[in-house]
Amino acid sequence: MTSTDAAAPEISPRSQTQRRILIVLVTSQVLSGAGLAAGITVGALLAQDMLGSTGLAGLPSALFTAGSALAAVAVGRISQARGRRPGLAAGYLTGAVGGAGVIAAALADSPVLLFIALFVYGAGSATNLQARYAGADLAAPDRRGRAVSTVLVATTLGGVVGPNLTSSMGDLAHALGIPRLAGPFLLATVAYAAAALVLAIWLRPDPLLLARTLDTEQPLDSGTSGTEVTAQARGAGVVLGALIMVVTQVVMVAIMTMTPIHMHDHGHTTAASGLVIGVHVAAMYLPSPLTGRLADRYGRIKVAIASGITLLAAGILAATAPADSVAPLALALGLLGLGWNLGLVAGTAIITDTVPLATRAKTQGMVDVSIAIAGATGGLASGLVVAAASYPVLALTGGILALAVLPAIAATASSR
Repeated sequence: MTSTDAAAPEISPRSQTQRRILIVLVTSQVLSGAGLAAGITVGALLAQDMLGSTGLAGLPSALFTAGSALAAVAVGRISQARGRRPGLAAGYLTGAVGGAGVIAAALADSPVLLFIALFVYGAGSATNLQARYAGADLAAPDRRGRAVSTVLVATTLGGVVGPNLTSSMGDLAHALGIPRLAGPFLLATVAYAAAALVLAIWLRPDPLLLARTLDTEQPLDSGTSGTEVTAQARGAGVVLGALIMVVTQVVMVAIMTMTPIHMHDHGHTTAASGLVIGVHVAAMYLPSPLTGRLADRYGRIKVAIASGITLLAAGILAATAPADSVAPLALALGLLGLGWNLGLVAGTAIITDTVPLATRAKTQGMVDVSIAIAGATGGLASGLVVAAASYPVLALTGGILALAVLPAIAATASSR
């Protein structure tokens, strides 16, 4: 028997397991994508309708991203202790509970209950992002970008379908005696619950637990120079990956949150807003296979720089787009989603490259906390900026912020 033949039984089962795990993750992401995007589309409009104020219309986005921060810690810790399957399933189930709470709040016309429910609903968003790490647990180092992107792109189908079901779900809600704007949360509740069920039943073997068993982690330093250099490299990698994802998140959430409000104030229908958000969500996830290949082939830093430039272009276009035209806003939100995708894939790959298996899930959860806090900040600030100035000012400021961080990214990268 040749050495190649001897190696085959070890490599083949691992490869087959990775493919099976990706199939299960892709299925759950399709479902969760519908739940995530449905809530994004009408959350701000529902709050505006209840409160009668644009100034706090960014609060729903801030709340469910703040809720996602807490959920990111919980999902990360559960995954660290017990594996990806219980962590991800618990996160999606919590998101489903939050979606049901939003419906109850709309029926009771209770802003307080709405805000509590949106906070809980944020668990679905955190879990949707955490799932990308599960796709990379068993991937070879030179294929991690592609593994992450495979999980991300699966969100596209649900993410595009969800917003475009806004009108029909509103009709269904009305028929059931529920306010129309709460209709998409019916879809979110069912979709998140189904995603939790898929993972709980079929995500076996657990990718993180199996990766630990196989112990395929490659050390950062192959020499004999001690752990101090390794620790410094790991620390710099975590900071760099987190910085990239935090900036892309705050810019994306701020502009995305207020776009439906901006369109509504200028006479556009909910269906038009759903179309624009659908384009945005598609651009967030659909380019993932290409982004992953670019990150693996040309490096994470180049993809991160492309993210900042793309977000700047999105901000400029959103700021200058005619308020009565849907197409330029759809293009701007498409670029916004693409810029976010580039930053997320690059940052995720950097984190996965530099964090050892022993502490990977916990560290990834803490990094996603910073992402969620950034999103909460962007969502809350967006309504205040639009109320004090205008949507174009918000969009342009966001674009400039994305570009201004590039020197910091370069400085952090050079110190690794």
